Amino acid sequence: MKGIVLQRKQAAKIQLLDLPKPACGPGEVLIKIKAAALNHRDEWCRKGLYPNLKDGVVLGSDGAGIVEEVGAGVDSSLLGNEVIINAAKNWGSNEKAQAKEFEILGMPSHGTLAEYIAVPADRIHAKPMHLNWEEAAALPLAGLTAYRALVVKGQVQVGDQVLVTGIGGGVAQFAAQFALALGAKVFVSSSAPEKIAQAIDQGASAGFNYTQANWSAAALQQTGGMNLVIDGASGDTLSNLMEVCKPGARIVFYGATRGNPGQLEARKLFWNQLQLIGSTMGSDADFLQMLQLVEKFKIKPVVDQCYPFSQAEAAFDRMKEGKQFGKITLVP
Repeated sequence: MKGIVLQRKQAAKIQLLDLPKPACGPGEVLIKIKAAALNHRDEWCRKGLYPNLKDGVVLGSDGAGIVEEVGAGVDSSLLGNEVIINAAKNWGSNEKAQAKEFEILGMPSHGTLAEYIAVPADRIHAKPMHLNWEEAAALPLAGLTAYRALVVKGQVQVGDQVLVTGIGGGVAQFAAQFALALGAKVFVSSSAPEKIAQAIDQGASAGFNYTQANWSAAALQQTGGMNLVIDGASGDTLSNLMEVCKPGARIVFYGATRGNPGQLEARKLFWNQLQLIGSTMGSDADFLQMLQLVEKFKIKPVVDQCYPFSQAEAAFDRMKEGKQFGKITLVP
């Protein structure tokens, strides 16, 4: 089978190789991948910025396909089913946080950027019928991360004013879609005016260019402030996010692509009764609830571009350059 592996000796750091078809062990299913999707963690692996990296590991966490084989102890009625894969493994019994054994498909274990993948049978779920293969592949990791950040940790309410930063990325796109479906008023931020315009076309009330001086003060004056902020960047933007909040607001962080904040304005934090909340991925229960939300409101992931496996380097480069609006997908 063909698979895209991490190969740091190559100039591109990834390589499309012929690999052995994985065996289907006890309790597992073998899935013929119809489409897969990239996440930032795939590009971080390529950059050498992810822990426990191993050359030769198939990258990719998101995928959708057809069950082709079942291992011992697995119900044979699953054969032929169209499924999506929950990339989160070993969350554990504590809904509040993941266990030490938690890991994500695609590093250190083989991932979805291959023609086949064997996964535990409890990692698969029926593909939502209203989604095509590329849309289905785009959903799992980013959809789960957005759902937990917005609903479980952010406790979004009908009528809340929600700021989703960095619109264009997969998690941000889902957070905006989910918030709109749940009756919130959505605002976005980006450094790209065209991405702000696209978000407004899809239901956002307004957008703000965070590269402009005093953007947060202008946003506060225009909107009256946010009840909830969903952010994947952190860094020195934290002060701006705090400034745009109403008293008692929640700021949920699911990533830190801009690193750690240079300083924390404690007085602004405690005087305005703000909550800073961390979130990552999600539990199995979160995944099921996310799927229910997607099916109830017939939410469709935004697919930016779809590439064949043979053009994987171009797909990774598009993510590296931050040009995408929505998810980047690949097909065997």
